Amino acid sequence: MQSSLFIVHVHVHVKPEHVSAFRQATLDNARESVKEPGIDRFDVVQDIEDPARFVLVEVYRTKEAPAAHKETEHYKRWRDTVADMMAEPRTSRKYINVFPDNAGY
Repeated sequence: MQSSLFIVHVHVHVKPEHVSAFRQATLDNARESVKEPGIDRFDVVQDIEDPARFVLVEVYRTKEAPAAHKETEHYKRWRDTVADMMAEPRTSRKYINVFPDNAGY
């Protein structure tokens, strides 16, 4: 079996009064996250119909990279900064990519 990227979708529902601050804190975290050797991509997407809903699409090179990401100072700062901004606890789903596989990259 060829190695695959490990992908996490983090779904976040933010309190409406915190959308701007959450977005800024999350962009700061994403800019630092893409510098990590274990991260291939780190997308921040915002729902068009409900701007208080975000999905963080975290694409890791290995299954171990998410744990390393959670040990970084920028992740810990983000986690602590946004904790009270959430309208409900964030949820995540884990995936592997089927196409394209990263064997050709």
